[in-house]
Amino acid sequence: LFRGYKVQVGILGDKEIDFIAEKEGEKLYVQVALSINNPETLEREFGNLKNIRDNYPKKVVTLEAFSGNTVEGIEIQDLRSFLLA
Repeated sequence: LFRGYKVQVGILGDKEIDFIAEKEGEKLYVQVALSINNPETLEREFGNLKNIRDNYPKKVVTLEAFSGNTVEGIEIQDLRSFLLA
């Protein structure tokens, strides 16, 4: 919000997208997870984003201290980096 985005929760079928941020015709999809070390959590967080069929950026934000990796084009970003970007 403080960067000028309109932010809302998204629904895709029976799945929820934590945040859809929109600004100037652009979108950013964000899923948030404490950790993605558990295979069930990993599938849930990335699975929701993989089902979105547009080419806007998609991120999973976590408290784990690493960033920059991707899963099928979906970026993993630690919370601190996300907030300071």
